[in-house]
Amino acid sequence: MTRVVALTGGIGTGKSTVAKHFAALGAVVVDADAIVHELQAPGTPLLAEMAAAFGPEILDARGALDRARVADRVFRDPAQRARLNALVHPRVGAEMARRIDAARRSGAPLVVVDIPLFFETRPRDRDAARAGFDATVVVYVPRAVQVERTVARDGCSRADAERRIAAQLPIEEKRALADHVIDNSGAPGDTEACVRALYAKLAAPVEEARA
Repeated sequence: MTRVVALTGGIGTGKSTVAKHFAALGAVVVDADAIVHELQAPGTPLLAEMAAAFGPEILDARGALDRARVADRVFRDPAQRARLNALVHPRVGAEMARRIDAARRSGAPLVVVDIPLFFETRPRDRDAARAGFDATVVVYVPRAVQVERTVARDGCSRADAERRIAAQLPIEEKRALADHVIDNSGAPGDTEACVRALYAKLAAPVEEARA
């Protein structure tokens, strides 16, 4: 039986690195962000709808989405963020469901669905939040580390990093809601070992996992 788990975290927690470790171990990773990029490629219906909703200034000279401009706008305005989500989320959800179904039919032992804003769109209850998935996994680092890594990775100001992080559910709340937590604040080898141990547990046959 194929298990399907939701992988999430926060800006700067290293979720993409953890997803890569899962993939290297044999999990099928369904990446919500990658799907978003595909659906927002130049010439797609979704990109045309976004330009109509937010104005042609969100496109660059080549007709591609100016993600930095969109991010700056929606992180400053919750109403615009909700408007963007209403356009994007239904299409992304449908494509994710298609890919999960394909992975199940392939007989993959584990499907890891990488969803950055998983808990932001779910009830604040562990069992209710898990609905539709066999388990939830959060990649965790303390908020101060989130800020430092976001500034280093994106070259943004500390104030910008703080604003982006504040737009998400606090990482401590996500940690409390998760079934499993991967602490990514230590050495890279420690994180990889934690992923390996969790993969062995989640990909094991049901009877073995319950033992």
